[in-house]
Amino acid sequence: MNKRKLIILTAGLFTLCTALFARGDTYIYNYWDEIEKSPDAYRVSHVFYANDLNLDTPLKNPTSLFAFENKIYLCDTDNNRIIEFEYTENKTLLPLKVIDHVNPSPLLEDTSFKGPQDIYVCQDGTMLIADTDNGRVIKTDKDLNVIDVLTEPDDPTYEKDKAFLPTRVIVDPKGRVYVLSKNVNKGFIKYEYDGEFDGYYGATKVMVNAADRIWKKLATEAQKARMVLFVPTEYSNCYMDNEGFIYAVTKSFEEGDLHSGKAKPLRRLNALGNDILINNGYEPPIGDLEWSNAAGIKGSSKFVDVTVLDNEVYFALDETRGRIFAYNNQGYLLFAFGGRGNIDGFFRKPISLEHIGKDIFVTDATNATITVFTPTDYGNLIYKATEQFAVGKYDDSAETWSKVLALNGNYDLAYIGLGKAYLRQKKYKEAMDYFKLKRDRRDYSLAFKYYRKEWVEANFAWIAALIIAIIVIPLIVRWVKRIKWEISTL
Repeated sequence: MNKRKLIILTAGLFTLCTALFARGDTYIYNYWDEIEKSPDAYRVSHVFYANDLNLDTPLKNPTSLFAFENKIYLCDTDNNRIIEFEYTENKTLLPLKVIDHVNPSPLLEDTSFKGPQDIYVCQDGTMLIADTDNGRVIKTDKDLNVIDVLTEPDDPTYEKDKAFLPTRVIVDPKGRVYVLSKNVNKGFIKYEYDGEFDGYYGATKVMVNAADRIWKKLATEAQKARMVLFVPTEYSNCYMDNEGFIYAVTKSFEEGDLHSGKAKPLRRLNALGNDILINNGYEPPIGDLEWSNAAGIKGSSKFVDVTVLDNEVYFALDETRGRIFAYNNQGYLLFAFGGRGNIDGFFRKPISLEHIGKDIFVTDATNATITVFTPTDYGNLIYKATEQFAVGKYDDSAETWSKVLALNGNYDLAYIGLGKAYLRQKKYKEAMDYFKLKRDRRDYSLAFKYYRKEWVEANFAWIAALIIAIIVIPLIVRWVKRIKWEISTL
């Protein structure tokens, strides 16, 4: 029995055993877009309520989380405050301070917050607070001394009849500020480091179907005036990764455009505002692929937040079914978990997602809770294999992927990971076997290309001899026949 068959057989036996003990909340989608249960990649570490957090006033409609180093900032929106916590070594949240106002400043008449929905903390301690209902973004130093106040742009491109209601704010490494505001569908409102308005960033492309285009051409002026304007969609949340790229999610799209990739509910934006998210998985990163209509829940996944680990694995939070989807930097679904409900690890209204290290934090607006998930041994193996491959440790990556298969023989990405590891090791035939097994046509074609080149080089001598023989032997035969004919005619 060869090594490949032994791995598959062993993986199947271990999968059968672990399935008996797996909780069953975690799953993936296979090549046929079918759900396959898997061992838990994450499990609930803690669920924090107001009493657990030693707060005098219960949380009321928390809307956003932000992590900086070992600190977590929670926007307790309806209580008009931001709470700073320390995430301790024993996986608990320790309240450090409540921020409900900034220091007096000539730049502000009212220093108190009103419905704050987001906060961003820079490396130097500078903070930007989306003071939503006050219609401003306040920039302060680490001691809450006001540095600047960003308000609605004084520019013809900004519609003055729409209130400036900033809901999300992020800052790039150059100090430029990007703001998402309600009712603004031109992408991010961008401010330079000095607070000057610098236009819009990352506006989504207008999606108009053929029928709408034809109707608009044939309609009268009166009908056109009553038609819904074709405008770009607005983002619902964002995250700045450690390379300075912005991940953004939107809930405005046509469900029929999801599987084709025309609708892009999750994007990675470069400096020009163009989407550069890699999509090499079976399906685009759209969350659930099956949309059952159970328990009054229907429709596709709607992402409300996104966060990105240092290893480029990104997590998207789905408000439709309360699930968390993890993808690698190639767009492959690593695992999905969570759900709607009142038990630990499930949510009624998931609203925000963050991470410290590889621990994941989720805020539930209705339950007013913070749930902390920590990776299991199975989840850590997936991360380890991914990270080993990224730094060129292909032998180690192959060994780790084999361990993943021992826990879950149905894990497609482990087979593909093994194939890629063998491809990098120049074991092209073995790589082809694994890619073929999981119908990875793109990587199979690449492995076959190299295998064919290697085979030709290894067999060039006899191939050349065969070619020469094919050319020369007929010539010799004809030459011999000609000589015989000449002799016979003498």
